[in-house]
Amino acid sequence: MTKPQDVPGEGPEEAGAIPEAGAIGRIIDRVGVVFAAGIVASMAILINEVVLRYLFNAPTIWAHETTIFLCGVAFIYGGLYCTARDRHIRVVLIYDALPFSARRALDVVISLICMASSAMFAYAAWLMVQRAAFRPDGSFRLERSGSAWDPVYPGLLKVFLLAVLAVMAVQFLVLAVNYARGGVAGRGRR
Repeated sequence: MTKPQDVPGEGPEEAGAIPEAGAIGRIIDRVGVVFAAGIVASMAILINEVVLRYLFNAPTIWAHETTIFLCGVAFIYGGLYCTARDRHIRVVLIYDALPFSARRALDVVISLICMASSAMFAYAAWLMVQRAAFRPDGSFRLERSGSAWDPVYPGLLKVFLLAVLAVMAVQFLVLAVNYARGGVAGRGRR
């Protein structure tokens, strides 16, 4: 049976953001605990809702939308978090067979393609934010859910998605630059 320290990329020395992610990656990694706490908070809110609804026949109007919002921001942030830790899903059949210099070149190319994709998705998110956060007269007003409670969660999610995609594009640029400078490739993390 293998122990976590025997599996490449799973030992305690490799916990956290990869070195090529730079300072931005370390910040992204540290902030991840906030969104993990949001998942735990959503669980507590749902337990509270079950108790209130079925034991006291007094359901809330805010529990479901709040848990959806908390889980949504955690999932959105998860993409950025995986980028900083180099933990996203990929097929490595060809990559692992290549020599170090070819892997490093592929890391640069892949990071640049991902940066361009993230930037394009950020632009698409900006188009959504324009409709979700601004009235036709230009004044700021976040889109609301339309439920009985009517929170601004839909608008906040769209603004958060824009921010995360913009930071993700910058993170991929940092990765590309650091890989081009000779960052460590082929450490078994891919």
